[in-house]
Amino acid sequence: MDLALLWFGIVGFLFIGYFVLDGFDFGVGMSMPFLAKDDTDKRLLINTIGPVWDLNETWLIVAGASLFAAFPYWYATLFDGFYLALLLILLALIARGVSFEYRRLGKSPRWKAWFDGMIVVGSAVPALLWGVAFANIVQGVAIDETGTYTGSLFDLLNVYAILGGLTTLLLFFTHGVQFVALKTEGEMRERAHALAKRSGLLTIVVAAAFLVWTAVQHLDVAHLPLIVALAGGAAVALIGSWLANAGGHERWAFGLMATTIALAVGTILAAMYPNVMPSTTDPAFSLTIENASSSAYTLQIMTWLAVFSMPLVLAYQGWTYWVFRKRLTRDLIPADAH
Repeated sequence: MDLALLWFGIVGFLFIGYFVLDGFDFGVGMSMPFLAKDDTDKRLLINTIGPVWDLNETWLIVAGASLFAAFPYWYATLFDGFYLALLLILLALIARGVSFEYRRLGKSPRWKAWFDGMIVVGSAVPALLWGVAFANIVQGVAIDETGTYTGSLFDLLNVYAILGGLTTLLLFFTHGVQFVALKTEGEMRERAHALAKRSGLLTIVVAAAFLVWTAVQHLDVAHLPLIVALAGGAAVALIGSWLANAGGHERWAFGLMATTIALAVGTILAAMYPNVMPSTTDPAFSLTIENASSSAYTLQIMTWLAVFSMPLVLAYQGWTYWVFRKRLTRDLIPADAH
């Protein structure tokens, strides 16, 4: 078995899990200015993800640790070239996490408004920049023969990358709004349905443009049929999600949107293969699955650890979602709560 290829798949699976799960967290945070009419509504929205948002973020920690251990050269080049973007993501995640915990400690409207703004910004910034980062990886970046990034931050802000960022931003936003419809009752549920209809249409247009552009960029690769199949599946799932939401089927809408995100990330991974960091300076300088991976012995140890630990982690997360599966209403928010 090619362990380097196996771990490319595992790292991809971890990022898919992160984008699917933390993606709706971001969406709920970004939806606050559109769905919440008063402080009770805001607390209701926060409570929908309160038990799970920090658990969802652990997927990023595990994905980063796996990337560092399995593909150290990929990790080093990624953080060298995308240092500022990844730093902004980290700061945004910290601000968002702090806001969830500290918002309830103050009683004044100004205190709450400050942390509400941090939740919105702390959700939107990662949702945008993750798309920008992965779009640049697919398109290729300026890497020299030593694996060092030679471009600038402005080189990363190209049209294709910005379109990728808008795609993830809208996907996560709609995903989060659908989660609100799935987790609430009453007027909040109705508002979420209506908002998901509007945002879903815009998401379909932007995501279609990005997926088509991605496929066109890779017309000369041997595995183009796989890229087209994954992109087509993502498009079908996205349209199905919008139709399910329009019909009031929250579970189907949410599940199909999760499928859309998973297939979209799969499209990106397929477009990257066999590279992990394509070089626009010279294709010979590209980092591939083979030349960026750790030693065979390291990958063997990691594989055995993954075999025993991943089923436990997945079982625990599934149990957590089962425990907190019930819908929430405004009546469950105490009037004097912070």
